Amino acid sequence: MLLHPIAHERHPAMKHRSASLSLSAPVFLAAILVAASLACGNLSAAAEPPAPIVLTGADRRSAISLDGPWGAIVDPYFSGLFSFHHEEKKDGWFLNRKAKPGDPFPTEYNFATAAKLKVPADWNSQRASLLYYEGPVWYERDFTYAPRPHTRVFLHVGAANYRSWFWVNGKKVCEHEGGFTSFNCEITDAVHKGGNFVVAAVDSTRLEDGVPGLETDWWNYGGLHRSVSLIEVPEAFIDQYDLHLRRGDGSVIEGWVHVLGGQPGASVTVAIPALHAKAFATLGDDERAAIHMPVTNLERWSPQTPKLYNVLIHAGQDNIDDLIGFRTIETRGTEILLNGKPIFLRGIDIQGEAPYRLGRANTAKDADILLGWAKELGCNFVRLAHYPHDETMLRAADRMGLLVWSENPVYWALDFDNPKVLAKAERQLDEEIGTSRNHPAIILWSMANETPATPARTQFIETLAARARQLDPTRLITAALLVRDEGNTRIIDDPLGKILDVIGFNEYIGWYEGTPASADTTQWRVAYQKPLIVSEFGGAAKAGLHGTPETRWTEEYQAAIYRHQLPMLDRMTQLRGMSPWILMDFRSPNRPLADIQDEFNRKGLISDQGQKKLAFMVLQKAYRNKTVGKPN
Repeated sequence: MLLHPIAHERHPAMKHRSASLSLSAPVFLAAILVAASLACGNLSAAAEPPAPIVLTGADRRSAISLDGPWGAIVDPYFSGLFSFHHEEKKDGWFLNRKAKPGDPFPTEYNFATAAKLKVPADWNSQRASLLYYEGPVWYERDFTYAPRPHTRVFLHVGAANYRSWFWVNGKKVCEHEGGFTSFNCEITDAVHKGGNFVVAAVDSTRLEDGVPGLETDWWNYGGLHRSVSLIEVPEAFIDQYDLHLRRGDGSVIEGWVHVLGGQPGASVTVAIPALHAKAFATLGDDERAAIHMPVTNLERWSPQTPKLYNVLIHAGQDNIDDLIGFRTIETRGTEILLNGKPIFLRGIDIQGEAPYRLGRANTAKDADILLGWAKELGCNFVRLAHYPHDETMLRAADRMGLLVWSENPVYWALDFDNPKVLAKAERQLDEEIGTSRNHPAIILWSMANETPATPARTQFIETLAARARQLDPTRLITAALLVRDEGNTRIIDDPLGKILDVIGFNEYIGWYEGTPASADTTQWRVAYQKPLIVSEFGGAAKAGLHGTPETRWTEEYQAAIYRHQLPMLDRMTQLRGMSPWILMDFRSPNRPLADIQDEFNRKGLISDQGQKKLAFMVLQKAYRNKTVGKPN
């Protein structure tokens, strides 16, 4: 979070096996070598490294973990990077403060003696002094490595919020913008046998032209908040693949495999041993092989039977063993069809906040707790808001049988007229879909949340939707829209609805407007004959605060909202799902009310410490008894 109102544009810059690590090694100042490269000639003049690539199923590859303690230096003025881009500043820490024996000017940058930060984790929840910090932090970690012939090496970053730059042994290997998607930086030419080091600069400053922009309703957790590792691949390797069940035909798995660096005519095989099925294909000039695999006795993935199959993909010297479930998702009129049958989505919204310990959720334990609560609630569906969540969450949803709405962080009012902002949103969408396209749990790609209905906004999101359909034509496209009101009638007619497969809408009757009982007489008018999901509704309560159903902030008031909302929503003939806001209380700088919110959004059905509120039981009863929505 920023303590001043405007975020100033920064200078544009620049199965795990454990690594042998030595944070107190004599190479105590990794960044000095970066400066040495610049001073010697040629970090600034050298060509920029290629953009990071996207790897499908990266978490299924063998990797060398770089998780653990990293040396960390807080740099609120970004002096380290600032010096790279302003040659007139001759006294920059990196440029002229080189650590040498007898140097009368010892460097301010010394990672060996710096305090440590854990990776993966945000920095805000690790140190009290960094809770409100928004800005740059430098990270460094030493590692040993033994290069192998005919092997490429990538630095895999699960996520770094928001902008990040990486150097290995003083060589810049990549930079990235976007705080919630994974990326992979090639470091083949930067690593060597023996001791190596990686330096990262991560800047969490919100940007006016960022995605998301200056204002959000969640805590701006900064840092390397998801796992970091080294991934080794052959010279030609499988970077992307898409395998899915063909709609209308439960006997064919189709898709494609892309081999980066593959030669036309090279062979690719895909096998599912449990089904005794195998497909053979060859690469075309586009390095892609089309897959067509007849199967028999396939058990389709669903919330009732979340069957996952080991899928073996082989191309040249490269092999991937993934876990994939196969199902179809489509619409027919106002119905959502899962495996050809209508389904009602009984869901809940979830922020990527860790239960109990707080901070950014990023572990299998976090996922199991959050999604376990959703299952206990009676859900078959979760909306993972408002950005792509960690792969551990998606793997858990696959395993537990929870359908997923995955969202691009186009949130509230971005600079929709700015082509740079569109390019950033497109890049994050590419990374989101490219990383996660084979999770059976994901049925909806959401383009945005609560954006203003302007022509520029509509064109912006229409462009994103077209891109998503090109990247993945097998899933449905949605967005969480705002509604307008005319007296007692709520109207869903945002022009964006024309291009969505499923229309999501947010409303807060009983909290931001009217009383809980206002829902009893509310009417709805919908401009589109498409499936509807109420993607947000609800109200806030502090766990343990009790009073009358008319007293705001009490558990009784929140429960009253749900008791009045559910019958109203059930009267909407097009309603095919719901995801109330929200499963668990989470930190937000927009919620300062002392002794009630204390910088937490209190709309959770469960407190951040796991205490279930009365509204949890109200919704749980409705979901279990299927008294809202069609009984399926």
